[in-house]
Amino acid sequence: MSKPIVAIIGRPNVGKSRFFNYIVGQRISIVEDTPGVTRDRVYAETSWRDRKFTLIDTGGIETVTEDAISSQMREQANIAISVADVILFMTDIKQGVTSDDEEIAIMLKKSQKPIILVCNKSDNYGEPPAELYEFYNLGLGDPFPISAANAIGIGDLLDEIYNHLPPKDMEEDDDERIKVAIIGKPNVGKSSLLNKILGEERSIVSDIAGTTRDAIDSKFENQYGKYVFIDTAGIRRKSKVNESIEKFSVMRTLLAIERADVCLVLIDANEGITDQDTKILGEAHEAGKGIIVVVNKWDDIEKETGTLEKYRKEVYEQIQYAQYAPIAFISAKTGQRVDKLFGLINKVNEENSKRISTSVINEVINEAIAVVQPPTDKGKRLKILYGTQASTRPPTFVIFVNNKELFHFSYQRYMINCFRNNFGLEGTPVRLIIREKGEKEE
Repeated sequence: MSKPIVAIIGRPNVGKSRFFNYIVGQRISIVEDTPGVTRDRVYAETSWRDRKFTLIDTGGIETVTEDAISSQMREQANIAISVADVILFMTDIKQGVTSDDEEIAIMLKKSQKPIILVCNKSDNYGEPPAELYEFYNLGLGDPFPISAANAIGIGDLLDEIYNHLPPKDMEEDDDERIKVAIIGKPNVGKSSLLNKILGEERSIVSDIAGTTRDAIDSKFENQYGKYVFIDTAGIRRKSKVNESIEKFSVMRTLLAIERADVCLVLIDANEGITDQDTKILGEAHEAGKGIIVVVNKWDDIEKETGTLEKYRKEVYEQIQYAQYAPIAFISAKTGQRVDKLFGLINKVNEENSKRISTSVINEVINEAIAVVQPPTDKGKRLKILYGTQASTRPPTFVIFVNNKELFHFSYQRYMINCFRNNFGLEGTPVRLIIREKGEKEE
């Protein structure tokens, strides 16, 4: 099982995003963004009392009429509810209980999941405000008065979240399994590939783009190993994400990427690689996941000498930042080359978690310096003192220098290429952290 998920839901303008930003701003490690990749941070990993969990800001749930909740609202909320282990139902104490709050409360009770009722904008210290008692009418237990703006009551609320998280040992059940997310645009064959692998019609397959709304986990074992496959809803172009329900589908896909060890990025052989494909791949790259580009529907392409290599070259031209990713050509419909994916998945997962000894890293750094001298600027030359590996998934190296302003991007790229040439690291991003000697980790 992956990290527990805590979803914040409620009406618009009750302070969900302010609360989310406060918690995330205090407790999350900021990861440097990859140029050209824009992501709305609607979720983030955070922790409390040594328990890590994923916090989701779901946006405002609105009703269309005064007397009934819209079908779209129900579907939005159901997606948020289905993905969450704990639900924070946030209300506005200054507005009191509204009819929308009552509708949402009825919906949440049916979920039978832990629900924590939060009364935001309780901005005064001391005794709970008298307005708090009205919220008992929602039938969701004791409300928690907080002020996201003034950081009042946050610790007590986090303690309550902690008390409702699933047992920690449940998170370790699937550690031995490689988690594989199948991602891509709608209608590129994600569900067809999953069905071919599993040998059963687990996901609905349709020519209608976007048939799969939810991410679906499927455990699978064969002679190659143990896996958890995560089938996802396709990510549409932003111009087409005009329904809130689609935004939730995108969120679930991004969560699937975060949970995965390896991402299979499916593209349609008939369409070639598109801007949307590169953006989806960029999400996996930014998240530091192992990546395999899977060209599906290869059986539809008329072949002649050199067709495959020409296609491969065209794909790499579009993903300059991810040329480390292997490309597989398959047909989910016929099963052509699907079995070969398992060897690639195992290899890429191994490379993504590879650890290199400090002595070997510094041998490669010294050889790289001898071949291409470090850059100079205004008479000052970059001196690389030493390097070490800080972490895996993805392999992250810390290099200590005399002046990090001199370590230009082009030389960083050269150093990463030297690491790849010596250590392999196929299918995985590589991160460099540049520090000056004596600089403390932020």
